[in-house]
Order: sequence, then C-alpha cells, then structure tokens
Amino acid sequence: MISGPSGVGKGTLVRALLEIRPDLVYSISCTTRPRRRGETDGVDYRFVDPATFDRLVQEGAFLEFAEVFGHRYGTPAGPIVVALADGRDVILEIDVQGARSVRRAVPDAVLVFLVPPSEEELLRRLRGRRTEGEEQLARRLERAREELGDRSWFDHEVVNDEVERAAAQVAAIIDETRASDSAAPP
Repeated sequence: MISGPSGVGKGTLVRALLEIRPDLVYSISCTTRPRRRGETDGVDYRFVDPATFDRLVQEGAFLEFAEVFGHRYGTPAGPIVVALADGRDVILEIDVQGARSVRRAVPDAVLVFLVPPSEEELLRRLRGRRTEGEEQLARRLERAREELGDRSWFDHEVVNDEVERAAAQVAAIIDETRASDSAAPP
C-alpha cells in the first residue's frame, strides 16, 4: 500500500511502479470528489455520486472508506480479494486515514509511506495542481504536517524526490516482502 500526504506524488509513483511491474494489480478507489483534469473514470478512480457511495457502504463493499477534505473515498474489497486469491500482489494508493483502517483490517499488509523531499517541494506540487485556493492549500499543508508525524507506524518510508528511483525502491520492497513470505515456513 502506498500512502502519504496529499500532493506527495502517490499517483505519479504508482503509475511509474506499474510501468516497471505490470504484474501488480492496481486497486481503483471510489470517490465522490469531482474529476480533475486528465483523470479517467475507471482508471484513476471510480467517480460516484454520494447516493451510490452510501449504497456501497451499506452493502459492505469497501475494505475501508473515509472522508477527506469534504469528499469521500473508499477501497472496494471485491477486486482485492479476487486478485489475492489468484496469487497476485495488489497496490493500493490511499491516504493516511485509510491506511490506518487497512492496517486494522489486514494486519499483514505492507505499508509504504511516501515522503516529500521537502515541505517547500510539497507546497510547490500542491500549487501546481491548481485545484485549490490558498485557504485550501493551507489546510492541506497543515494536514500533511500531521500525517508526516504518523509515519512511524508504516513498514517502510520512501522519499519521492525522483519518481523512477522511488518506484524502483518500492518494487524492491515488494520483491523483498515476496521473498521473505515464500521463505517462511507454512
């Protein structure tokens, strides 16, 4: 699972990781937030209205769900269960709140915390998205500071200073985990 503060580059890193590791299954989250420029429904997220999201919650369809900055996000459990049953590794791109829920639900999940190279770079990335005003940016930066304080309970930490290097580091973590799991006695 890839997690970290808003603007750290989770989506960019996951896309790079899937380029070098096409054997991984990407878990597509549902969200009630509007689509950003360049996003595709069913590829980046499944964009749903609040009533549909409520129905999915009532049906127990999510591994985890949370509200983040006024929008709801949820990780559908079904595709993850199918992929794991097929012996495939699944990548979740998830916020810190969601990572905490997944840690409780799936204690043996491997959690990778993505860290920005600096606070200044994080702010530059957030501004570069051009999706929030200054007040919203300030809220996201404050939340990022809080989330950076939560990184100690993650299994691994990767600095996202250079996407290809960071993706290669995450791929190595996956390989190490896979090797240690296969070496463990049944």
